[in-house]
Amino acid sequence: MDYEAAREKMVDNQIRTTDVTSHPVLRAFLEVAREDFVPEKFKPLAYIDDDIPVSTDQDGRASRYLMEPSPLAKLLQLADMTPDDVVLEIGCGTGYVSALLSLLASSVVALESDEDLAAEATETLSRLGYDSVAVVTGDLRKGYEPEAPYDVIFIGGAVEELPTALFDQLRDGGRLVVVEGHGNASRAKLYVKDDGHTSSRRGFNTSVKLLNGFERSEEFVF
Repeated sequence: MDYEAAREKMVDNQIRTTDVTSHPVLRAFLEVAREDFVPEKFKPLAYIDDDIPVSTDQDGRASRYLMEPSPLAKLLQLADMTPDDVVLEIGCGTGYVSALLSLLASSVVALESDEDLAAEATETLSRLGYDSVAVVTGDLRKGYEPEAPYDVIFIGGAVEELPTALFDQLRDGGRLVVVEGHGNASRAKLYVKDDGHTSSRRGFNTSVKLLNGFERSEEFVF
C-alpha cells in the first residue's frame, strides 16, 4: 500500500474539505505517518475517515481509539498553537496526536493512564525521532502538575464531565481544547484563561468517542 499517497488523500479529501485552513496543521498531518501508530491489523485502514481502535478492555471490546482525522484536525486548529507553546496532552494513546502536537508546539507532555499504551507510545515516538515529547503515566483527570503551567491542554477524546483541576494547570493566557458531550450531541469548545478567570466559546459540532475516565459522576437521588 502507498501510505504516502493515502496520507495526501486524507489531507485533501477529509481535512481540507472541513474548513481546516491552518498551514501548520495541514503540514503536520502530511508529515506524521499515521500507519505507525495503529495496530498491525489496522495499518491498511490507517487513513480511513473513521476512528480506529488502538486498545481493548478485558472483554476484548475496543476501549481506546485513534480519533478520525477531520475532527482531530479541527480541534488542533481551534487550539491555535504557536512554536513556543508547552502542551499537555490528556490521553495520548499510541502517540499519534503527540507527534502532531510536537510539530505545532515547543514541547509536549503526553499523559496516559494505560501503562501498556504509554510504553508503546514511548517506543514509537522515540524510534521515529519525536524527541520533544515526554510520555508520562497517571490519572488523566488529574492532569500532570509537575510540569504545569501549560500554554495548551489538549484532551484526546470526548468528556461528559470536565475536571476543574485541569484549569488550574493552565498558564494565564492558556487554552484548553475539548469535546464535550456524547455521540452526535457533542461539541468542541475552547476555554481560555485570562487573569485567573476562564471563559469559553463554542467551536463546532462533532461526534467523538468518549475518553475513558471522563464519564459523568453518578448522582444519587433520595
